[in-house]
Amino acid sequence: MIVTILETIGNTPLITIPNSNKADEGQVLLKYERYNPGGSIKDRAAIYLIHEAERRGLLKPGGTIIESSSGNFGISLAMIGAAKGYRVIVLVDPKTTNANLALLKGFGAEVIVVTEQDDSGSYHKTRISLANKLAREIENSYRPDQCFNLLNSEAHYKSTAREIMDSCPGGMKAFIAAVSTGGQLGGISKYLKTYAPDVQIIGVDAVGSAIFGGHSDSYRIPGIGLGWTPVNLDMEFVDCAYKIADEQAFLTARAFARHEGVLMGPSSGACALVALRVAQQLAPGDRVVCMVSDGGERYIQTLFNDEWMEQQGFATAADTETIRTMARQLQPWSMRPSDCSNYRSDLLDSLEVPDSTLRMNSEVLNREYYNQGSSIYID
Repeated sequence: MIVTILETIGNTPLITIPNSNKADEGQVLLKYERYNPGGSIKDRAAIYLIHEAERRGLLKPGGTIIESSSGNFGISLAMIGAAKGYRVIVLVDPKTTNANLALLKGFGAEVIVVTEQDDSGSYHKTRISLANKLAREIENSYRPDQCFNLLNSEAHYKSTAREIMDSCPGGMKAFIAAVSTGGQLGGISKYLKTYAPDVQIIGVDAVGSAIFGGHSDSYRIPGIGLGWTPVNLDMEFVDCAYKIADEQAFLTARAFARHEGVLMGPSSGACALVALRVAQQLAPGDRVVCMVSDGGERYIQTLFNDEWMEQQGFATAADTETIRTMARQLQPWSMRPSDCSNYRSDLLDSLEVPDSTLRMNSEVLNREYYNQGSSIYID
């Protein structure tokens, strides 16, 4: 079979973790997105948004793609830009790893590091605001706008969710995913609640993020969290939410590499820890599907660097039983996440979200993709 690099996106495997997951409990299956050509789940939304922009005439030959990204989504866009001949500008922040920076530049992207923190102690708002400013100034440019563009979640509704259902003909008891811009959890939860309503949907966030409410503070886990609830996530479809501390996420990812031979990033480590907790509460034969958004190669200088871990005050080693005990002690942050929603419609104006994004959102909301009565608010 002969294909282009972009035609290899999707159809990633479900893998087991037999050394960490015991036979007398539910079975954990990891949806392993490392096998996408850009190395992460973000390839799926990136290619969908670019195809839609081309189809609608928002992105023309020779155009410029401008995006705010902590790493993976920017890498996906850089790969697509290289394959399709677009200029790509990505705005990152100090949490972006050197490996991710090297990949962005390797694909030919222009990188801007935003060092000004916003009012939540993160960099999301300052990155987004600057990206929108550049998009207004640069002719023939397009902002995929993963944080506010509802096509982000629609991409996962149409591809990732269907793959998961097709790969689990016997069904599943629970589905677990991290949340940042809300695309994967938003789209997949919408699909599952439509076609498999008994599946428990569990969202995973970082301690310090305010997606599921609570106080905003700084945190070390990359690719997860926001200071508000993203519009791509309808909290009515989420049954339960966990918040995981930095050290827990990093140690779990390290343990899975050492004891399962499975590489994953810290945000996926957080999800895997919650998956072990949920499996411990289920019977043999029950399935727990957990998203693993990328591999661990991009975190060699942080996650897998003992010196860096020690500088953060983290332990450097954890065996399987330590991780299982850590999982057993987890408590949900909320059993009614919809009561904790933190939507911020005022950000559409203050961050000057592009008109093209708002027009796209109106089209998405007018289709059957979102039911009437959705709790998502778009002014």
